[in-house]
Amino acid sequence: MKAKNLEHLFYEWQGDILVINILGTPAAKRDVIGKVRANQLKVSVKAQPVAGKATDYMVAFLAKEFGVSTSAFEVVYGRESIHKQLRIKAPKKLPKSIEFE
Repeated sequence: MKAKNLEHLFYEWQGDILVINILGTPAAKRDVIGKVRANQLKVSVKAQPVAGKATDYMVAFLAKEFGVSTSAFEVVYGRESIHKQLRIKAPKKLPKSIEFE
């Protein structure tokens, strides 16, 4: 799927798929979903940024938060960058810390 520029929102629903822009922070003290900053959701993870392993760790962390398996995730872009876009197929739940309209 082609990456979409979400200029004003950090997320968009495309049917049952949630597309979400992430501002990642690797090597953090704890795994946490932070606040929305411009058009990105801040997500911090403990994993070190080595060859995309922090992104893999982040996907595993977010999979639990959204109630799905890691196979429900697609990294559209940003595997080795702090700026990412993820597609989540049919999330079972939405984390309480995020305000979705």
